[in-house]
Amino acid sequence: MKQRLERYFEFAELRTDWRTEVLAGVTTFVTMAYIIFVNPAILAGAGMPVAAVTAATCLSAAIGCLLIGGWARYPIAQAPGMGLNAYFTYAVCQGMGVPWQTALGAVFLSGVAFLALTACGLRKLIVESIPRPLYAAVATGIGLFIAFIGLRNAGIVASSPATAVTLGDLRAPSTLLALGGLLVMAALLARNVKAAILAGIAATTVAGAAAGLISWAPQPYSVEALADTFLQLDIRGALSLGLLEIVFVFLFVDLFDNLGTLVAVGKRARLFDDQGRIPRLNRILTADALATTAGSLAGTSTVVNYIESAAGVAAGGRSGVTAIVTGLLFLAALFVAPALGVIPAAATAPALIIVGALMLGHAAEIHWDQPLESVPAFLTLLTIPLTFSIANGIAFGFISWTLLQVSVGRARSVHPLVYVLTALLVARFAYLGAG
Repeated sequence: MKQRLERYFEFAELRTDWRTEVLAGVTTFVTMAYIIFVNPAILAGAGMPVAAVTAATCLSAAIGCLLIGGWARYPIAQAPGMGLNAYFTYAVCQGMGVPWQTALGAVFLSGVAFLALTACGLRKLIVESIPRPLYAAVATGIGLFIAFIGLRNAGIVASSPATAVTLGDLRAPSTLLALGGLLVMAALLARNVKAAILAGIAATTVAGAAAGLISWAPQPYSVEALADTFLQLDIRGALSLGLLEIVFVFLFVDLFDNLGTLVAVGKRARLFDDQGRIPRLNRILTADALATTAGSLAGTSTVVNYIESAAGVAAGGRSGVTAIVTGLLFLAALFVAPALGVIPAAATAPALIIVGALMLGHAAEIHWDQPLESVPAFLTLLTIPLTFSIANGIAFGFISWTLLQVSVGRARSVHPLVYVLTALLVARFAYLGAG
């Protein structure tokens, strides 16, 4: 049995072993386990019950990791994505006033759309048609968006009727606690501590509790808490015309996010073939779509591939066993993590800022000295946080990219699918006007 598994996961070809794969899986889990606490804290802003979302986070991450590890056989971990959960809460539920049940319906529809696009091969064509600078710009803009939310939740940035935003009260105890947590996380990252974000959240929570700033106590929990969100999605509501753009954003941003992670982790693990292609790509894409669909049924936002998988790869992970170990640890967390109670905003806000900072590395992929590339990229990454909308950033990027290419006589260089997407985005602005 052991030898059959080793052949299935190609241990010999990948030059790996069980010990290395298990340690790599644990490393990946420790590096990304902060999502167990951060995702429920963000989705709580949409009115979702924290205990149920915590369980749904663990369950959806476990399903995604086990699928991509056991079926696609890649050392890539999955979990509800940062950025998309912020869009779910702050843009869709709070900004548009959409009930969280309906927003979950939109996530489900995006997962079903992903399955359909993957099955017919269109998803691969879309991936190949999208200008790479716009991918980098979207990723960078989402990083700024996440960081801005973290700064606001920490009290470092506050609203102002005169200047829109201004500096918050830095003498407020909760703000000081958040600043301390930010320093701890940054210092741990600088020391290459694998669990820097998770350790920072824990340290900030303990410090706040010791200072009497946090009203916190463990709460009784059972897996039955999942019933509060399980199958509570409203698909019919999400099918209404006004929510089609939400489905599109979940679908589109997930597409970009997964593509970047596949390329980054695949290169580091040397998983590309001689032609520079990713073997079993459709299995990876299908696993992601199934995990997103399952996550929406359980009660959480879109599931994506995690760039933290690179930590496990750096620890030697090469096969799907790495992802399977990570998935099993998320499954174990399903019965343990929710009992920890609510993590305060002062502890999660620094995590948002740090994750946002890490995502800004994508900006280096943009050729800023080439206006045809830099102007659409700049409009994309700046519009996302300033309009508090990922959809607006994507729209400005695609429309400006297409118009600039046409205006300089390079219309034939634009992929036909990009024209289709541009037309859809122009129609979106014509219909909605704003937002």
